[in-house]
Amino acid sequence: MSDTVLEIKALTRRFGAITAVDALTLSVNAGEVFGLLGSNGAGKTTTIKMLATLLPPSSGEARVGGFSITTQAVSVRQAIGYVPQAVSVDGSLTGYENLLIFAKLYDLPRSERQARIREALEFMGLTADSGRLVGEYSGGMVRRLEIAQSTLHRPRVLFLDEPTVGLDPIARDAVWKHLVDLRANYGTTLFFTTHYLEEAESHCDRMAIMHLGKVAALGTCKELEASLGSGHTLNDVFVHYAGSALDSGGNFRTVSAERATAQRLG
Repeated sequence: MSDTVLEIKALTRRFGAITAVDALTLSVNAGEVFGLLGSNGAGKTTTIKMLATLLPPSSGEARVGGFSITTQAVSVRQAIGYVPQAVSVDGSLTGYENLLIFAKLYDLPRSERQARIREALEFMGLTADSGRLVGEYSGGMVRRLEIAQSTLHRPRVLFLDEPTVGLDPIARDAVWKHLVDLRANYGTTLFFTTHYLEEAESHCDRMAIMHLGKVAALGTCKELEASLGSGHTLNDVFVHYAGSALDSGGNFRTVSAERATAQRLG
């Protein structure tokens, strides 16, 4: 049986009277590809921000790589990589310069920095473009650079919030090819949110569907489809557990952020 690398127990986050994440409980095994699905406003991004120690929980606990997100935040950050939904690289710098800054931020030994940067660039297929300004990169190249910088320190868990939002199908496939290779080569656990059901179906070992801050369903794709009886698809499962699409548009800030990211990557 695989070791548990992520353990979440009754994790809750409130914003005033609104409960964004409500007593979330689940575990993820080392090397697993785990997808968090749900409509806008379901609590996916809030969950990832808590797990990445960017947002303190109101109650509950989670351990990442054996470290508590509430009492061992520094150790958690050393054990993870994080690719947010918003663009997180500097377009006024080259690809190489972006990676060098992150190598320093991760406090990689000076003697190892150049080798790690070269390896990351080669692994993500960016060696030939490393001297170009990132502002000239395509959306797919930007995402690959973000993944490269977030994995320079070889984290045990990589959190990705909508990693392919705004990308065309070819760029999405390219990003996922590198993510799959990353898992195969380094055993990295991938924990990601997505609105693309085909991504979840193609790549997830297991997935959870969130609705109104709670886990409404959890399992493999086949298990979730079987939960509705024979002949159902993942789309049917999503509609059943994620609630009415009429109630799931998200607020103005959420929609604005998603469109801004799509525009910058597109």
